[in-house]
Amino acid sequence: MKKKVSLLLASLLVTASFTGCGKNTASEPKPKTIKVGLNYELSGPAATYGQGLVNGIELAFEEINNKGGVLGKKLESVKADNKSENTEAANVAAKLATRDKVVAMLGPATSGNTKSAAPIAVQNKVPLISASATADDVTVDRNGKVREYVFKTCFSDSFQGVVMATFAYKDLGKKNVALLVDNTSDYSKGLAKNFKETYTKLGGNIVTEQAYQAKETDFKAVLTKIKGTKADVLFLPGYYEEVGLIVKQARELGITMPILGGDGYDSPKLSELAGKTALNDIYFTNHYSSKDTAPEVVKFQKAFKAKYNKDADAFNALGYDMVYLLADALKRSGEVDSIKLKDAIASTKDFNAITGKISIDKNHNPVKAITILQMKNGQQTFLKKLSPQ
Repeated sequence: MKKKVSLLLASLLVTASFTGCGKNTASEPKPKTIKVGLNYELSGPAATYGQGLVNGIELAFEEINNKGGVLGKKLESVKADNKSENTEAANVAAKLATRDKVVAMLGPATSGNTKSAAPIAVQNKVPLISASATADDVTVDRNGKVREYVFKTCFSDSFQGVVMATFAYKDLGKKNVALLVDNTSDYSKGLAKNFKETYTKLGGNIVTEQAYQAKETDFKAVLTKIKGTKADVLFLPGYYEEVGLIVKQARELGITMPILGGDGYDSPKLSELAGKTALNDIYFTNHYSSKDTAPEVVKFQKAFKAKYNKDADAFNALGYDMVYLLADALKRSGEVDSIKLKDAIASTKDFNAITGKISIDKNHNPVKAITILQMKNGQQTFLKKLSPQ
């Protein structure tokens, strides 16, 4: 008899554990909104990126909700500040997934913070999408296995590095490059690695490789070493906080060569740090240009300016696109279910977005175009847009 009672209790416990997860049961009230978690750098050194993305996200939420929402429900954002810290990004992800019960998580902005949050998303089976984590290993782990619940809507560092190496060698005709890399940043090292591989294959020479660290402020010693070489172009992948100071000090030392980088340059603070006169002959890859005259870009710019009274930058556009891609996937999944949503995101094909048409590949990365911008007297100018081969 005791054995039968024990078996019955065990059976009841198993049943209870299964009914406690997954979709709502018939007895549970159905939520009136679709909760979406925002895990962003709203303070700390990467706050410009996080705040920019959130501005674009909130504009998209507003537009979608004003049109009736998705699947008959309004989108509800649950926003948290990860303080630009890896540990806090993981803590925020855990809270959003387990306590707030969001159907998806957007963010973080940086690659390092996104990689810290990714295991939480996989463990709890909640899709995570980053619009700006460009590191190649965000969606694929060290063993080459795709992280099932992690996606990104921005191109990867490898793509940026390849494009800028080709641009330096073929478009600018520069054959001798100096590399100056932030050796504390996965982002900077990833761009440098792919730039170097492509540039040398094309026939270019790496005349010197120098390093700096995040939060340094005096770069004159390393820049003096670069000035003493035969370099005719400087590849400087990094974030605006250090890049602005490096460009300023380079020009003060009389280094006039073109300086190239990636999307980490995209911040209004770059001009504040470097000074407008120093920001000439500067080129960088980006996801979008406000100077693009495509009709969808013009429409988005008008809506963004009406809400925030300023022009939209790439991070604003990336956040905006990410929400619309999420809404499209929710519609295709047919219900508010994280597992079905994950499958719908993975099957995204030719989604029309402000930053270019997006298809999600087998590694959960987007196949999309890339833009090259040129700085002239501190102002971004649209140079060219390249589609993936």
